[in-house]
Amino acid sequence: MRRNRTSKRRLNMKKLLNEQREELLQTLKARFENNMHRHQDLKWEDVLARLEAQPEKLWSLNEMERTGGEPDVVEYDEQGGEFIFYDCSEESPKGRRSYCYDREALESRKANKPENNAIDVAAEMGIELLSEEEYRALQKLGEFDKKTSSWVQTPEEVRSLGGALFCDYRFGQVFLYHNGASSYYAARGFRGLLRV
Repeated sequence: MRRNRTSKRRLNMKKLLNEQREELLQTLKARFENNMHRHQDLKWEDVLARLEAQPEKLWSLNEMERTGGEPDVVEYDEQGGEFIFYDCSEESPKGRRSYCYDREALESRKANKPENNAIDVAAEMGIELLSEEEYRALQKLGEFDKKTSSWVQTPEEVRSLGGALFCDYRFGQVFLYHNGASSYYAARGFRGLLRV
């Protein structure tokens, strides 16, 4: 019985109040309409219908917004029938910087540990880190991370050797780099995606 109460409490924590919901939907609609180059063949009414059918996704989008991600629709996946939101903030989201890559990296640090790690924070938000391919697709819609960088999904063969990958945009192109997974910097965050 206690377990049921706990799971209900967690579920309620992931719901927005009506005012929050309306404010978020207005923000998303305005961003959608002001950036039609990101989704030329899509209609806001279709996106809204999907969002209203999945209120838990609104909570995740609100977390993306709250942490500075400025989420927007960048794609419609015909096969899965889903709209895909990416963090479209000009720089890596401010509220998600100074994190190492994952929990293993966080626990490996003996001193000066960061507050958290990118993989766990993304999971708590209900989103996933962009892959390198997705990051490159985002950069075709604008110029992002000209002063910052963003962790991206790291293949197991790199991660098992202690490394992790990140990307940025410099000199008119996307760069992919590696670093120790336990490293963290004030100018490095992560970008996520959400399927709705």
